[in-house]
Amino acid sequence: MNIEKFESILHIGETIAVEFKRCGNGIESDVYESVCSFLNRFGGDIFMGVLDDGTVLGVPKNAAGDMIKNFIKVISNPVMFTPTIYLTPEIIKYNEKIIIHVHVPVSAEVHSYKKVVFDRVDDSDVKVTATAQLASMYIRKQNIFTEKRIFPYVSMEDLRLDLLPRIRKMATNNADGIHSWESMNDEELLRSAGLYGTDRTTGERGYNLAAVMLLGKDDVIMDVCPAYETDALVRKINVDRYDDREIVRTNLIDSYDRLIEFARKNLPDKFFLEGTERKNLRNIIIREMIGNILIHREFTSSYTAKFVIEKNQMYTENASRSAGDGMITPENMEPNPKNPVIASFFRIIGWSDKLGSGVRNLFKYSKYYSGQEPKFIEGDIFRTIVPLDEEYSFDISEQEPYILNEQMQLDQLDQLDQLDQLDQLDRLDRLDQLDRLDQSDQLDQSVHNEDIIEEKVLNLLRENPEIKTKEISDVMGLSTSQVKYNLKKLKESNRIKRQGSNRNGFWTIL
Repeated sequence: MNIEKFESILHIGETIAVEFKRCGNGIESDVYESVCSFLNRFGGDIFMGVLDDGTVLGVPKNAAGDMIKNFIKVISNPVMFTPTIYLTPEIIKYNEKIIIHVHVPVSAEVHSYKKVVFDRVDDSDVKVTATAQLASMYIRKQNIFTEKRIFPYVSMEDLRLDLLPRIRKMATNNADGIHSWESMNDEELLRSAGLYGTDRTTGERGYNLAAVMLLGKDDVIMDVCPAYETDALVRKINVDRYDDREIVRTNLIDSYDRLIEFARKNLPDKFFLEGTERKNLRNIIIREMIGNILIHREFTSSYTAKFVIEKNQMYTENASRSAGDGMITPENMEPNPKNPVIASFFRIIGWSDKLGSGVRNLFKYSKYYSGQEPKFIEGDIFRTIVPLDEEYSFDISEQEPYILNEQMQLDQLDQLDQLDQLDQLDRLDRLDQLDRLDQSDQLDQSVHNEDIIEEKVLNLLRENPEIKTKEISDVMGLSTSQVKYNLKKLKESNRIKRQGSNRNGFWTIL
């Protein structure tokens, strides 16, 4: 290891993959506990001769050789380490001090030190004693897809075959034509989807865990995964308990529908144009979040999956078979399927896209929905956090200061009117174009009496001819789209006229 990298590590400090040890009087047990935890997690680096705060003390120069010999003797002793390992310590000379550096790679096996299994959590080494934690560790190490576990006594009678006609139709619609499932009988479809297979170790044949979770009857699911549930909560007003709640313990197909409906009921829809196409930001975001929590979770875990909506954020949590730890971004993302059979099923029916697209979609559209970027936190518990701001609006028809993606907005404007100069656009002309491009965007006018709304708008224009669309929206409690719709109608009926420019002009009542 070169000095520049070592100094960078000292500056950052201890992490899930870095541990400092003083070792002033030799190598103590906690060094080997860190070795064990690094082997069992994602690997890491140990620096002997460094304090917890990054201060370099060094180890005694005349003892460094013996320390290395003792270290190698312990890690190769089957009484101390099971299974044994081979590591090569390295001596680093830094400011006339001696540091012993050991790089510990991630292991394909679960290791114990003095018959105790250790795991790495943040910057600490912790003993693992719970059966569920040990099982999760073995699953992660052996790269087992638990969704493929065979249940030989599960039959077609245990599955919701009444869902298959809908699934065939969804697959056909998603394929923009004919899908092979359409001509298959029920058993053929289940086998084609990978829901029936053979355990090549035991020779058992039957329906697997993926089949039970996707299409199983509720009582069968509870027999196979008694701790399985998804807890959906709204905590905007009553943050100690909840404003709304739904506990979902059914198959993944019905779970998706119920969670999507729960989210739509408790989240605002917002106007957004991408080019000339109206995009439903809310639906895009909740589709990715809910799809992820259903597809990529570890169903054998007793951890309750959560979908929580708060005032300033919404988030999901689910047990995961993690391949790393920390923040995930589009730049460092390495797609890792947790349940490839279930993921493939969701893709075929159009509820999911290719692996990794969810992260990219949330980073793209969350900015337009709330003005902020989401967070993805990898670990044994996978967390997705999307900020919320009900006051925020990304509306290309208003020249407001909250432009997050200038190039995207300019592209949208260019597709609307093919003009290059933004300051030459007439706001009402842009409004007319937006209305022609997406009449469906107009909110349901039957909710309000149009005559009353028009009169209220006229009164506001009489009181303040220079009033802006946003100000009318705030006063009347209407969306900007509704205000624009009524202004357009009043203008077309020759009841009002715009004088001067859009920025500095005023309204005249005719």
